[in-house]
Formats: sequence, structure tokens, C-alpha cells
Amino acid sequence: MTHAQSHTTDQFDETLAASDHGVANAAVDLKLYDTATHAVSRFEPIKPGEVGMYVCGATVQSAPHIGHIRAAVAFDIIRRWFERLGYKVTFIRNVTDIDDKILDKAAAAGEDWWARAYHYEREFTHAYNELGVLAPTYEPRATGHIIDMVHLIERIIDNGHAYVIRDEHGELTGDVYFDVASWPHYGELTHQKQTAEVDEAAAVADRMGPSVDASGDDKYNPADPADLSENKRDPRDFALWKRPKSTDPADARWKTPFGTGRPGWHIECSAMSYRYLDGMFDIHGGGLDLRFPHHENEMAQTRAAGYRTANRWMHSAWVTAKGEKMSKSLGNGLSVPVVLAEHSAWVVRYALGSVQYRSMLEWSDQTLAEAEAAYERIMNFIGHAADALGEQPSRDEITGVSADNLPVDFVAAMNDDVNVSRATAAIFTQIREGNTLLARLAGNADDADRTALRAALVNVRAMLDTLGLDPLASPWIDGGDEAGGDSSALKTLGELVDAQLAARAEARKNKDFAKADQIRDALAAAGITIEDGPTGSTWTLAPSR
Repeated sequence: MTHAQSHTTDQFDETLAASDHGVANAAVDLKLYDTATHAVSRFEPIKPGEVGMYVCGATVQSAPHIGHIRAAVAFDIIRRWFERLGYKVTFIRNVTDIDDKILDKAAAAGEDWWARAYHYEREFTHAYNELGVLAPTYEPRATGHIIDMVHLIERIIDNGHAYVIRDEHGELTGDVYFDVASWPHYGELTHQKQTAEVDEAAAVADRMGPSVDASGDDKYNPADPADLSENKRDPRDFALWKRPKSTDPADARWKTPFGTGRPGWHIECSAMSYRYLDGMFDIHGGGLDLRFPHHENEMAQTRAAGYRTANRWMHSAWVTAKGEKMSKSLGNGLSVPVVLAEHSAWVVRYALGSVQYRSMLEWSDQTLAEAEAAYERIMNFIGHAADALGEQPSRDEITGVSADNLPVDFVAAMNDDVNVSRATAAIFTQIREGNTLLARLAGNADDADRTALRAALVNVRAMLDTLGLDPLASPWIDGGDEAGGDSSALKTLGELVDAQLAARAEARKNKDFAKADQIRDALAAAGITIEDGPTGSTWTLAPSR
């Protein structure tokens, strides 16, 4: 048997194995980037038919901004593609609800730290929901897993990779540091032995993302005060547990075998990923700025405890404004409520997901204008196609479309490290083909054209749904439901608008143009766009804000 024959046979066997677990045949071609290797490689789940993902969530110190939500949208799209491929996804997104920034800001505002954390946790949840980000399978809080963290730290100490700090009297201080020198694998995530060829995305990550190669202050992730302690044996050592500050309230301190204190920044994710994904930790995700120190330290401490870390590390790039990372600390953050006051949630999500997750996203008026134009093109086709067919496919039909039945150019793009730009191009290719069929139907085309038009409409909506953008799904339609795009509310709206269009047509026939304009203006004020054509007038609904 030749090597080529062996490869073909292996791929055939893997396709059969995938189908046995309800996974689409297309799944065997999925390739994803790994930050640790700087390479795109084929994805193979730990457990057949299942995917375990852990994505770092928010530190709930203040209101969410667009930079935060970009990462959430990016990994939501990745998750949706896994689900479209037929995988059962366990998706964990943590909440950091104990942190120096939370404590300091709460104290400055005269608030309880836990009340501030809960308030902003709810704001993040509201932003996720408004922008169509699916709820995680579990969303654990750091403060709910203190016992898990203490257990993990004890294992690291027992394995000889951490040390406890005592004061001059031999008393426990509450400080515990990871001993980097004892762990020869430290730096494997972000400090690679580079080959002669490194792809551009990796080069961008190295230039812009904090790493062990970069010295000096990190303006995006200021150092934890505990990590600046003179008690450390090595400047690279980092806090697993830390003594409380004198200003910390009594309810922000926990008693442990190594003294009273609270968690270091990194330990919570190691504890919670092990708790919820032990044995199926396929992917760890987060923003590019978390590569170092957070994820580097997390990988080291997890493995030093004797546990497996993620098989693959994935990082979404930043939202930039004039080339600079969008960040509250730099004063150029755009809060989600402010942006949504000026643009529909659908348009904002489209803009946030308009480029591949590893590409920097420049946030500008042009980005939003392009998203607005995309909405108009999409809704025009969906509306006109449904009018021509006399029906709108149900949500059940749209969500039931397998990746194997989607257009091959869309599938190829999504399987190529979730290349959303190419996938979006495939959607508009299908829309152009659908519009050609619409033109033929206006000339009384045959049943084959009607069948092809319906298939194009289903494809367009299913591809959009894979990106979280089917405009006839919740949350984009107020009062809509996931059971069908032809919900009763939408039907009622259609009947009312059609009646107005009929009255407008009658007014124009009678040359009562003032009345016709009055009807058009009233519909426009209600968010209904009218388009006059040779076969009559059609309408589209602007996305809700």
C-alpha cells in the first residue's frame, strides 16, 4: 500500500468514526491554529463527538466595552461551527469576581466589592445576550471555587514547584509563589524556538502581544503588586495565593493551610478548567493580551499540579482604534451601551465578527457602515425570496441544516481556521445567485427555479445562523422565537405592512401622491424600508436597537 493510499484509507476510517458519533463528514477537514506551536493543524477531539472549551471571561470591575465583547463573539462563532459540524460542545466561561481592581474600585466608590462584581457581571451578561452570544454550558465564579484553588496549590507545593513565604517570626504570611526555576517547561506557550518560517499571525502576536520575550512595563496588563514582592526567589515567579492588603475587607479573605489571603490572578482558571473539563480539555481560548502572563502561568501551574492542560490554545486579536488596542486603561474604550444606542445589535455583532478571529479588527465608522450595508443586502434577499416563494423556512429547518449540506466554499472557509471573511463572501455569492433566480421567477420561471431559490434561501439563513446572524432568529427580532422565523408576531407585522402597501399603491394609482408619501414616511419612521420595483413594492424591517 502506498503512502497516499494509506492516508486516504485513514481519512476514510476517520470519516466513518465521525459519522458514528453524529458528526458531519466535513469535520475531518477542520484545521485550527495553536498559539503554542504557531501552526495550523487538524483538529481531533479528545472524546469522539464532543468538544470541551474553556474561554477566559470578564473581570467584572466595570462596564463591558467593545474590546471585551469581540473575544466573546469570536469564540461564539468557533463554538457555533463546532455545533454545526455536529459536535456536542461543553463551553465554560469563567467570571473573575475577586481581584485587586474590583476591590480598589469598590472601596473608592464606597461599595461592597461583591455587590460591584455582581452588578457588572449582570451588565456583561446583558451585553452577551443583546449581541447573540450563546450562554455557556457553565459560568463559574472564582469565589465559588476557593476550595478547588487551595487543593490545586497544595498539589503544586507537594510536587516541589511552589514555596510558602513566612515572616521573620516563622509565621505564615499567606503568600505562595510558583517556582519557575523548578519547572523546565516554563515559556513553552509564548517563547518558542522559532523556525525560519513563522506565519504572519504569529509574527503579529509576538510584536503586539505581551510575552516573556518583552521586558519592561506592560501597559495592557499592569503587574500584580504581589508579583513585585522582594520575597520572591526569582523575578519570574508569580503569586498562587497572596496575603491580603491592609485595605481589603474581612469578607475578601480566606483561611488556608498556607495563611489567610486570597487567590492570585491565574490560579482560578487552572482550578475551574480542571473541575469542569477534566478528560476533555480540547481548547483554551481568550484574548491575545492573555497569552502572557496569564495563560503562560496557567499552563505551567496546571501541569506542575500533575493535570493535563489544554490540547490547543487559541487567542483572538484585539479591536483597535487608529492602530491602538481598544482598552479602558488607554482611554479609548467604547462601552457597549453607547455603541448600541447608535447602531443595531445585529450590525454591531456583524462588525465584531467580520474578520477572522486572529486578525486585528479596526473599529471605525466605515466598519459599521459596511455592516449596515450588509444588513440591507441580506434582508432584501431574504424578504424578496420569501415573497416569491410564499413562505419563510422555519427556524427548525434552518438549525437542522448539517455542515455537510452547506455550500462547499462556506464549509472550506470555516474549516480553514474559521476564516469568517471568506465565509461571509460565500454567503454573498449565494445571495447573488439567489437574486438571479428571483429575476427569472419574475418572468414566470419553472418549478426548478423555485426549488433552487428555496435552497438558496435556506443556505443563506443557515450560513448566517452559523455566524450567529440569522436575522429571523432571537434576539434580532423582538418578540420572535427560536421555533420559527414565521412567528405570529412577524406574520401579523407582515399583514399590517402589506395592507399599508396596498393602500399606498391605490393612492399612487389615483395620483394622490401626498397620501402615498405619507404612508411611506410613516412606515419609514417605524423602521420599515420600502423598495419599489417593476413587479410592485417590497419592504424590509430594520434591525431592532
